[in-house]
Amino acid sequence: MKPTSPNPCPCGTGKPYTACCGPLHAGAPAADALALMRSRYSAYVLRDEAYLRSSWDPATCPDDLGFDGEGAQTHWLGLDIKDHRSTGEDTAEVEFVARYRIGGGSAVRLHERSRFVRREGRWYYVDGTHR
Repeated sequence: MKPTSPNPCPCGTGKPYTACCGPLHAGAPAADALALMRSRYSAYVLRDEAYLRSSWDPATCPDDLGFDGEGAQTHWLGLDIKDHRSTGEDTAEVEFVARYRIGGGSAVRLHERSRFVRREGRWYYVDGTHR
């Protein structure tokens, strides 16, 4: 279920979902790779598989996004952006730490430097390197 205003966006900006990631989830293009990264985190929180697939480079998008089995028990705890930078006219990187818990287990940190590409005015997640 998608949050409604004035509920804060899951990505942690403090803005209402409807003024932050909501428009991107509804089809608006992300202004930059950072906005796409935040919207993808929110999509994981909201379990929006369709958005994750549409914002993922088709060449690297896996068949299974892990929403079944153990992934069904994932509870996302927060997103911390460490760095974001342009690496070319249509490429960028975002380094982040996302915290989550599976079931009643201990919190886990996912530290990744993600690569993004822009094609025809839209940003796409390509892949990432875990830190």
